[in-house]
Amino acid sequence: MTYAQRRNLALAVLAAFIAIIFLSACGTTERALPPYERPLGKTDFQNVRTTAYTHTEADHREYSNHNALGGELHAAGPPTHRAEAVARATLAYEVPRAVPVDENASYSPQLQPFSMEERRTVTRTTKRTTKTIRSVKRAVAVSRPPQIGSAAADWSRWPAGTVFRLLSTGQNYRVEDYGWALSGRNTIDLYMANQREMNSWGARQETIQVLKWGDPQESLQFLRSHQNYRHIKRMVLELEGNEKEAAALR
Repeated sequence: MTYAQRRNLALAVLAAFIAIIFLSACGTTERALPPYERPLGKTDFQNVRTTAYTHTEADHREYSNHNALGGELHAAGPPTHRAEAVARATLAYEVPRAVPVDENASYSPQLQPFSMEERRTVTRTTKRTTKTIRSVKRAVAVSRPPQIGSAAADWSRWPAGTVFRLLSTGQNYRVEDYGWALSGRNTIDLYMANQREMNSWGARQETIQVLKWGDPQESLQFLRSHQNYRHIKRMVLELEGNEKEAAALR
């Protein structure tokens, strides 16, 4: 094979490679949005489908461990294996409300500070005198606020900053992310530290208690600057009150 033939072959291979990349990019851009679901009622307690994701997944590697707001993704603290609230039926005439919450506070019983230097005096009283026998050290466990995990969702259903608790595990999550497969869906994606935990969670129907609702207007303002993507455009339409247009978007 002559030099010219080798050069032409190399150019042909390069052109084929570029064409494959271009077609793949077009296919990704043109993929259909997920089927639209009507929003759930905005109540304190909701039954939602939950899935899990992690930053090492193929479609999330380009974002590393960062969320849509630019901060870092965090896994939730360990389960408490108890539900601290019991879901109740919301009556038709009740106005949905959010339970005020200190996002940095602990939802576990308050414990005393830990100190190995704390002492108490032990005394013994006799008929003639009272003596101090010894000082006894005591240690009390410290209660640390539980880690709030990151979650991804459709921001028109759960605006950025929404904090909720999984009643089955007692873990708390904050909506900080969104994704293509969540647009127009009543599904919340929970961030996990690794793929083993992600696969272990799978997909579950869970009851959540919303502790704090995020601000829809702040979410709308943020999303409007990114609505050249169709999944974001769908969230923008719904936040603007154009539910029919959002449902029709494909």
